[in-house]
Amino acid sequence: MENRENYPSSPLADQYSAIPSPHSSTAERKPGGWRSIKYILGNESFEKLAAMSLIANITVYLSTKYNMSGIFLVTVVDVWSGFSNISSLAGAFICDAYLGKFYTLLFGSIASLLGMGIITLTAGISFLRPLSCNQNSKSECTNLPKSWQLGVLFAGLGLLSIGAGGIRPCNIAFGADQFDTRTEKGKAQLQSFFNWWYFTFTIALVVALTGVVYIQTNVSWTLGFAIPTACLGISIAIFLLGYHTYINVKPRGSVFSDTFKVITAAYRKRRVEISHDNRAFYDPPVTDYELKLPHTDRYRCLDKAATITTPDELNSQGVAKNGWRLCSVQQVEQLKCLIAVLPVGVSGVGALMTMDQNTTFGILQALQMNRSIGKNHFMFPPGWMNIVSMVTLSIWIYVYERIYIPQARKVTGTRDKRLSMKQRIKIGIVMSILSMIVSGIVEIHRRNSALKQDSFISPASVALLFPQFSLTGLTEAFAAVAIMEFLTLQLGENMRTVAGAMFFLCISIASYAGSILVNVIHSVTKISGKSPWLGGHDLNKNRLDYYYFFLAALAGLNLVYFHFFASHHVLTSSPDCETRDQGHDFATSHSRNPSE
Repeated sequence: MENRENYPSSPLADQYSAIPSPHSSTAERKPGGWRSIKYILGNESFEKLAAMSLIANITVYLSTKYNMSGIFLVTVVDVWSGFSNISSLAGAFICDAYLGKFYTLLFGSIASLLGMGIITLTAGISFLRPLSCNQNSKSECTNLPKSWQLGVLFAGLGLLSIGAGGIRPCNIAFGADQFDTRTEKGKAQLQSFFNWWYFTFTIALVVALTGVVYIQTNVSWTLGFAIPTACLGISIAIFLLGYHTYINVKPRGSVFSDTFKVITAAYRKRRVEISHDNRAFYDPPVTDYELKLPHTDRYRCLDKAATITTPDELNSQGVAKNGWRLCSVQQVEQLKCLIAVLPVGVSGVGALMTMDQNTTFGILQALQMNRSIGKNHFMFPPGWMNIVSMVTLSIWIYVYERIYIPQARKVTGTRDKRLSMKQRIKIGIVMSILSMIVSGIVEIHRRNSALKQDSFISPASVALLFPQFSLTGLTEAFAAVAIMEFLTLQLGENMRTVAGAMFFLCISIASYAGSILVNVIHSVTKISGKSPWLGGHDLNKNRLDYYYFFLAALAGLNLVYFHFFASHHVLTSSPDCETRDQGHDFATSHSRNPSE
């Protein structure tokens, strides 16, 4: 990198800059570079604006227009979120094995457009929704959606999930492919690309969470959904305009296929003795586009998959005849890298599960609070609560990068005093504990004030929710970002789409785990005949505060688990996975001025 002494490096940029370039070594590179990036960033900005405007307000839409409440509402949102994230695994597989990044992104964008179009129709055509109810009434709504109405809604949400599966694991990786990292100029351009990507993402997020969400809540849901639908159409048009400028790296096979091959081959050879002589392993040279992973001694049972038991397993050219019986050392080491990230991934799921609560129960709290702000009685849209988390995240990035780091350097006299990856994850888990405790305390006040006045809407101000959403933003800034960075660095360069998919898999598991937990707690707490902690249209009849405190206890167990077990897997300095706990921060490296 140029000027490495002056500028903190981006872990993603470092990761990609070590990758053999996808560009031909014999021909002058004409496409790619910034000529392509402007189309990619344009596509990404409009796509993210559309996606985030729906994600931020889906709870409010389902509550007010589909009369969903309690357990069913939370389950629908969690399952949809989980499917959207777990589909990234399928998207990464299809991308690496068959379509490549361009066509995976294109088909994903088209699926998202169709899904958003269906959601817009549900808002604009009244018979696609149940009859409305008085949302401020304490009585349960009896106008529930019919099965076919839910079918139309779920079809739209399903297409959006399929689209997310194609877009999420490929968008950053496709942009990184456009730069020739064999040169110092290409490396510097790559780091600048990550800055610009985060900058445009933030702008799209601000527009989605302010303008579009406000239109949805206070003007018209139809117009509020038509805008992101149009944005998706524009994003596809921009993406196609740059077709002739893109560098398209051909698919080279999926890591997931190799994973199943290694497991199958190791099982078939489970009785084979592992030789300590590496010459007994099948270790052919890798392609020009891959980073060679040297053999390691961990998870030795998997080495059986690469053990040559008889000469008949190789053909006359020395190539394995059956990939399901004999795998290369490279394939085995890739699976070892995947296994190595699991302990930290478990802690990530715990932290992400607490973050999910504010997108569901936090928004439901806002719906039953006084949202009037200022002398003009401006009605604060519930979907805007997510802005609090984003603003907190942005403030922390600025403070960390512009105040903490320079002052720490002056005091200690050392060049780099960044928080290590382990420290950031641990702090993030602590923030998740605090966010649940604060959420429980606020809920006690909200509920008591509502019951005191015998009112569905609590007189407590919605501003009381700001601290818990701020703590959620800090949980993301520390834990979620550090875990994303850990996955990116832990997995090899040829697993770049897998790294993104693994992070979204953690989010998916967190969503499903949260949904299961909500249903279990509802079933268990209603056994005694008393009002259950969760469920129903009116939070005042529940004990959401108990649920928050229970989650705080689980987060405490997560902290103990990470401190005594998972944290030892963060300090991986093994060269096979190109991992170092250097304390580089994914978020802060992106927060720098894009012109640098």
